[in-house]
Amino acid sequence: MKRPVHESDVAAESWYVGTSREIRCKPLCDVGGRAKVGFGLMELPSGSNTTPGHWHSQEEEHLFVVSGAATLHLGNEAFELKKGSYICFPAGQAAPHHINNQSGEPFVFIIVGERLKNDEVTYPTSAA
Repeated sequence: MKRPVHESDVAAESWYVGTSREIRCKPLCDVGGRAKVGFGLMELPSGSNTTPGHWHSQEEEHLFVVSGAATLHLGNEAFELKKGSYICFPAGQAAPHHINNQSGEPFVFIIVGERLKNDEVTYPTSAA
């Protein structure tokens, strides 16, 4: 049975440690068993990014900023994200996205996404 959980009780997973792509994730949705929808509390340290840019064929993603500031690269555009910012990446929107944190503090955000088995992720070579 799924029960309430506090984020401080969930261990963070670290990916790409020691690189410019380091990111920390607390997969809150999977406490007590894997969930159909992904919900993660993410932290992008200062100087890190989420390259390469990508987009999903079938999955929709949502991002909400908890604290910090970073730049979202979406297609050929750049947007500043800060506390309270929200963005939806619709399924099939062929505009690669990635985040770059050049601020002096961690960028903390919530990411929500479907977990569809037939989803294909596209990484265009021009999407750094």
